[in-house]
Amino acid sequence: MKCPNCSQENKDKAKACRKCGREMSLPPAWFPDMRWHLKILGTIYVCVIIFYYGVSFLLRKLPKPYNIRKIPIEITPWLRKGPKYLEEDQLAAPGETAPATAASSLPPPPRPLAHP
Repeated sequence: MKCPNCSQENKDKAKACRKCGREMSLPPAWFPDMRWHLKILGTIYVCVIIFYYGVSFLLRKLPKPYNIRKIPIEITPWLRKGPKYLEEDQLAAPGETAPATAASSLPPPPRPLAHP
């Protein structure tokens, strides 16, 4: 291997020249500058934006999850048009009548434990 500085013939595995002492490793042929970095990062940014809008467009074509099956409005009141809360008589189970007052629908309080 010849020295790039003085053209002295050296061993192939030599790290420095025998004659001038210069390091034998070759510098990289190209160093990326700021323009190259901006160009590459700009390209990546544009590709990510195009990918995002492409996927958004394709997913917009799919049906929304709550349109796939019929869900009772009692389970999903936020999907209801109009009032968001059910009336008291609509909350009762089928076959039951709505309770007259909220206090009568509460279970009795628990009995205190007897200490020995």
